[in-house]
Parts: sequence; C-alpha cells; structure tokens
Amino acid sequence: MAYKVDHGYDYLFKIVLIGDSGVGKSNILARFTRNEFCLESKSTIGVEFATRTVQVEGKTVKAQIWDTAGQERYRAITSAYYRGAVGALLIYDITKAQSFQNVQRWLRELREHADSNIVIMLAGNKADLSNNRVVKESDGQKLAEQEGLVFLETSALEALNVEKAFQMILLDIHKIVSKKALAAQEAASSSTSIPSHTTTIKVGDYDNKSSRKCCSN
Repeated sequence: MAYKVDHGYDYLFKIVLIGDSGVGKSNILARFTRNEFCLESKSTIGVEFATRTVQVEGKTVKAQIWDTAGQERYRAITSAYYRGAVGALLIYDITKAQSFQNVQRWLRELREHADSNIVIMLAGNKADLSNNRVVKESDGQKLAEQEGLVFLETSALEALNVEKAFQMILLDIHKIVSKKALAAQEAASSSTSIPSHTTTIKVGDYDNKSSRKCCSN
C-alpha cells in the first residue's frame, strides 16, 4: 500500500483473494476489474493480478487485486504474496461444504503471513446456485461475526455484491490509512525536533497488467 500522488492516484491498495480452488476467485477478479465472466474456467496456476482505479471518499484509489491459487501445491508460492496486502477477500462456494470448512485454515494462514491490521471480508460465492446450496447464509454470517469479519454473499455470474464487497474493503482500508496519516502528522507537528513528513506504507512496485487474459477458478 503506498501514497503516490504523482502517478495519477492517491493510494495503491493491495488486496488478495484467497480460498479453495474452484470457489470463483478468478471470476470475481474478472467481474470487478473488467466486468467479465467466463463460464468455462480453469484453475489458476500460481498467481495473477489485475487493477482498477476507483474513488473512495474523494480520493483516487488504485486497487491491485491478487488472485492466489487455492490448490495445495501452490501454497508455498502464494504465501509470499500476503506480504504487503492491506485487504483480503476470503471466498468459499455455497455449494461446496468443504470450501466453507476450510475457511478457518485460510484465516490462520492469512493472519500468520499478513499484517495484523489487514481488512478481511468473508464472501459466500455462487449465490446464483441457490438450488444447490449446502452452506446456509446464516452459517456464513455466524462465522464472520465470530472472527470479526464483514460478510456478504456474492455471485460473479450475476455481478451480485461483487462491486459492493470491494468498495466496502477499500473504504475500511482508507479509514485505517487516514487515521495513521493523521496520527503521523500530529506527532510531527508536536515535536520541533522531527520535521514534517509523509508516511508511506509500501506494497511493492508491480506492472499494471494482469498476467492472464481470461479468468479461471
């Protein structure tokens, strides 16, 4: 996450998508960043990302969304990408009980590798497949409340709550960053020995390109 006014945006926020393979992470990425959806998708190999610039409380925010592979053999690769993330969307499939049961494991891994202040949202995806539902919405809400997470059910296919989910995450991140910046300014102004400065929280410099053109998962 960085503050850069000279690059055409005020903030760069890195958000990771996590969850089991096949829950729809890549389609959520495609829906939010390109307003696309692929019915025939394949599992993501390794990691890919895409960006989208949005307005948050009068500031221009560049959201850098990382799609981390859910397959076990890629976990060692994806764990490195938690570093620098300021937001996470933890996704499960409402038609797959195992993906919901694995939420706790993903949370443990996220909290182990990510910053303690990371904003986390739990999303029950594929809400359009309600006839095949095996995970109750109330169960998702209950788990989110227990873990202190925000919760929504989404559908990448129908574009249900995808935009809302990312807007809520970005808003919460912006509030945290604003508080830190204000505290830094107050600390600087209260001391004559410390010059005024700008606080930078770095995500990292990456190319503004998705490494894959079609969605997966």
